[in-house]
Amino acid sequence: MITVKTGKVNNIMQALEFQFLYFLQSLHTPWLDRIMTSITLLGEVGIIWIIIGVLLLCLKKTRRIGICVLASLVFGTLIGNGILKNLIARDRPCWIDPSVKLLIANQTDYSFPSGHTLASVESAVSIWLYNRKWGTAALILAFLIGFSRLYLFVHFPSDVVAAAILGVMVAWAVHKAVGAKLEKKGI
Repeated sequence: MITVKTGKVNNIMQALEFQFLYFLQSLHTPWLDRIMTSITLLGEVGIIWIIIGVLLLCLKKTRRIGICVLASLVFGTLIGNGILKNLIARDRPCWIDPSVKLLIANQTDYSFPSGHTLASVESAVSIWLYNRKWGTAALILAFLIGFSRLYLFVHFPSDVVAAAILGVMVAWAVHKAVGAKLEKKGI
C-alpha cells in the first residue's frame, strides 16, 4: 500500500495519478478556477456538442458532420456512461479524498471513463474527420474540457485518457458506418 495525502491507495498507478492531481491542485488561482469551472460547464451533459451537432445538422453543407456528431454522442453515451461506468464502478478521486475542496458539485456517477471527455473527443474527432480547421478548434476545446476534469479533482488521468481513446474509436466507427451510408445517399 502507498500512502497519499489522506490515506492508503491500493496500487502504484493510482498513487501516481493522485500525485498528478495534487500537483494540479497546487496550481489553483481564483482566475484559473473560474476559467476551469466555465470550461467544464461547456461539457456538462455534452451540451456544447449537442448544440454544435444540431447547428451542423441544420445546414445542408454540414448535415453529414452534424449527424455523425450526434450519432457519436448517442453511441458514446451508451458505451461509456451506460455500460463502462457501471461495469467498472471506479470511485472518483474526490470520493477517495474528500479533503480537497471541490469547485463544482460533487458528481454522483462513477469516474471511469470521463463522460465529459468522451463526449468532447468523439464530437471533435467527428468534426475533424470532415473539416480539419473546425476539427482542430474542436479538439482544442475537447482537450481543455478533459483537462478541466483533472484540475477540478473529479477524474483520474486514466479516466480522461481512456475516454479520449474511446472517443476516437467511437467517432471513427460512426464515420465509417454512418458517414459512408450518408455519402451514398448524397447527404
